[in-house]
Amino acid sequence: MGIAGKTRPVIVLLADDLDAPRTLIIHVPITRQSRGSELEIPVGHLSFLDPQSVANVQAIGSLPRVRFERRLGNVSEADLAAIKRALIKACDLRS
Repeated sequence: MGIAGKTRPVIVLLADDLDAPRTLIIHVPITRQSRGSELEIPVGHLSFLDPQSVANVQAIGSLPRVRFERRLGNVSEADLAAIKRALIKACDLRS
C-alpha cells in the first residue's frame, strides 16, 4: 500500500503531559493527494510541508513512540482547531 519504508509527516494529537499506560502516539497523516474531502485539512502553508499538503483526518491512527523520528515543526491553533472539528464530524462526537 505504499507505507513501508518511507518516512511520512504526521500531526501528533496525543498530549505531551498525558500519563498513558501505552507508548502509542495518536496521529493524523499528511498527504499530498487531496481528494477534496471535508476531512482533509489544508496544511501546505506550513514551511516544512509541500504546498499541496493536507492532514487526512479520515486516516487517523496510532503508532509506537519509537516510530517517530523527529519533530518538523508546530501547527497553529487555527489548524489544530480545524483538525479537531473534522475529527468531531468524522467520529460523530457532537454533544
